[in-house]
Amino acid sequence: MHAPGRFLAFDTSTDRLSVGVAVGQRQWLHEGPGAAQASASLIPAVLDLLAQAGLALKELDAIVFGRGPGSFTGLRTACAVAQGLAAGAGLPVLPVDTLLAVADDAAHRHTAAGHALPTALSALLDARMNEVYAQDFERSPTGWQAQGPCRVLAPEQLLWPDDVPRLLAGNVFEVYGTRLPTLPAAALVRPAWPTAAALLRLAPGLMAQGLAVPAAQALPLYVRDKVAQTTDERLAAKAAAQAAL
Repeated sequence: MHAPGRFLAFDTSTDRLSVGVAVGQRQWLHEGPGAAQASASLIPAVLDLLAQAGLALKELDAIVFGRGPGSFTGLRTACAVAQGLAAGAGLPVLPVDTLLAVADDAAHRHTAAGHALPTALSALLDARMNEVYAQDFERSPTGWQAQGPCRVLAPEQLLWPDDVPRLLAGNVFEVYGTRLPTLPAAALVRPAWPTAAALLRLAPGLMAQGLAVPAAQALPLYVRDKVAQTTDERLAAKAAAQAAL
């Protein structure tokens, strides 16, 4: 038997690969290029971090992974690796919504900078194809609670109430810039990503809620059916962007 709190976590849903191992409060982390490169570098990074932590895979409590939404290829990579490692070691998996991890990452960065957290947060990730993933959260004693499902929409369509201070968290600000609506006066912007560190912070609470599932249930979360543009659509989008300059 070992003390609880031993987790392997990884996210490949964006163009950043993030991997981590935790033993209690101690973490070993790796960041690198994601997207197509994640399929080749994820498992070597996992093995390296486990070696640094002095752990065998079977000594973990669970494998935590970002289930989406996000890159179609990235999510399939994460699910396949989570399934394979967990099944081989007899471990459960903890699938975590990508935007919940973004919310946690933003909150951690915000408080680490010495700022008080507002009660409202909107997590916003680049969904490619000139769209964004968006989900609203409210802070509760048990963590961030989703106030509805994740949405996928054009950046110009984003709306958020301006009557309360709200943390706007994610990677859309540098991607879409002036295409985003004017920010509310009470908004606080914090760049954030679905990091392995965030997944590791979330893992104990998710385990306590009984949200671990068998390896076979390491499945992706998609919020749209269309995952790629045709060549004509990409050319049209590029022409429209150039015309707008």
